Amino acid sequence: MDLHEAQAYVQASLHEMSHAFQKVPGSAVLIRYIQSSYQNDPVRSAIELVLVIFFIRYLLSPSYATHGPNYVKLRDDEIDELVRDWEPEPLVAPQTPFEEAETEKQPILVGPTGPKVKLSNGKTVVNLASYNFYNLNASESIKAKAIETLRTYGVGPCGPPQFYGTQDVHMNTEHDIATFLGTQASIVYSHAFSTISSVIPTFCKRGDVIVADKMVNYSIRKGLEASRSNIRWYEHNDMEDLEQILKKVAEEQAKKRNVTRRFIVTEGLFEMVGDCSNLPKLVELKEKYKFRIALDETWSFGVLGRNGRGLTEAQNVDAEAVDMIIGSLAGPLCAAGGFCAGSKDVVRHQRINAASYTYSAALPAMAAVTASETLTVLQCNPEILHQCRENIRAMRAQLDPRSDWVQCTSDPENPVMLLAFKAEVIKSRQLSNEDQERLFLEIVDETLANGVLVTRLKSIPLIGSIGTQGVNIKPALKICITSGLSKKEIEKAGVTIRHAITKIMTRKTNRQSSLAA
Repeated sequence: MDLHEAQAYVQASLHEMSHAFQKVPGSAVLIRYIQSSYQNDPVRSAIELVLVIFFIRYLLSPSYATHGPNYVKLRDDEIDELVRDWEPEPLVAPQTPFEEAETEKQPILVGPTGPKVKLSNGKTVVNLASYNFYNLNASESIKAKAIETLRTYGVGPCGPPQFYGTQDVHMNTEHDIATFLGTQASIVYSHAFSTISSVIPTFCKRGDVIVADKMVNYSIRKGLEASRSNIRWYEHNDMEDLEQILKKVAEEQAKKRNVTRRFIVTEGLFEMVGDCSNLPKLVELKEKYKFRIALDETWSFGVLGRNGRGLTEAQNVDAEAVDMIIGSLAGPLCAAGGFCAGSKDVVRHQRINAASYTYSAALPAMAAVTASETLTVLQCNPEILHQCRENIRAMRAQLDPRSDWVQCTSDPENPVMLLAFKAEVIKSRQLSNEDQERLFLEIVDETLANGVLVTRLKSIPLIGSIGTQGVNIKPALKICITSGLSKKEIEKAGVTIRHAITKIMTRKTNRQSSLAA
């Protein structure tokens, strides 16, 4: 083939390629863009060509280098030896001897939970270790509604919300919660723990300021950590310390002329202490210093107030004065999942930005309907809450004033009673936190042996999390009151618990005195 034939062949090939390219939809637009770009700025066209070539080469190249001085090709026997020697790190840290001892003694329930439960050893005990405050899981009407929903909608939605996972029952539950609390709207999450830990980073980002109580629970701390915001801590329930921090933040941002999102994060009833926040003062401070409030009512929703609406009803605060009310549908409502109530804008923002809402399967329809039914029961039967509070007072009368060893740190209307050792007992016995944990574990075992099931506060997950440096989380005995028991049964259980505490503490005294002798 001579030069003229080669030129003719190349021209014919280019003509065929051009003709074939022009058949591609949109090719004419691309050709006009290249022509105009080259005429106006040929340098830019050259740069774009280089970038296109680099992009194509990047896509075709392997993700890691398979040659070079640092690449070592291993034999098959060497690969097998490395695989045999490799040991993956455990997903969970190994149990401590104390945790192993607790696990071995863990009681196993047979059948459904209730005010009285049967253990695997055949013994029936009084159950004061569950959050079934109103014994609603024994309600036949709620059971019938749950079974009907299960047969209609199935076990789970098998999809995320805002896609094919949202069903009419979810929308009804959200409407019921918003109406119950008196807010504009609400959003339902599929898991209670991940609700607050997802809501916080949805609204707070890097550079924003969050002022939080030092005793907030583990899920809140996870949300604070995920937000990567600037965290300021104030002393537990100290409104004067809180105001000083809010004032300082406002002054710092005024000097820098740097306005960011600013939140106060706290709990209605504190999981680790049991007492409640001063909500009227919090609202006053947030309006004074231009902050927003995220109130976690996981333990106060369904508990405080005349109808169980939470801290807003108990302290006579308009729910719309709180920017975000986060709560749980588990526990006293005997359902599952969590919720966040507030303005329509607050709820709308979460539907496309909240991680645990967008990237999680929707709440099962049966749990959503159960939550709506229990809200109706609380509204129509406020005497259920009154019975539970009568039982709380009966239990406190047997323990707090009569015991020489422990005192109750919980709010008088909190059905979760936390009993911590008195300061003089800790000082006289020189008890460390580990010593207190072991004593409470022995008290739990002694109480169970006498027919009453209680538990203790589990504070170990908080150790090492954000904001726990210098925070003294006191070990405590946890007693969960229920209206499913009569006043006499509660008083009898209280006497049993008090005697178990006295027995363990005096036995320790006798043992120490004998060792000293």
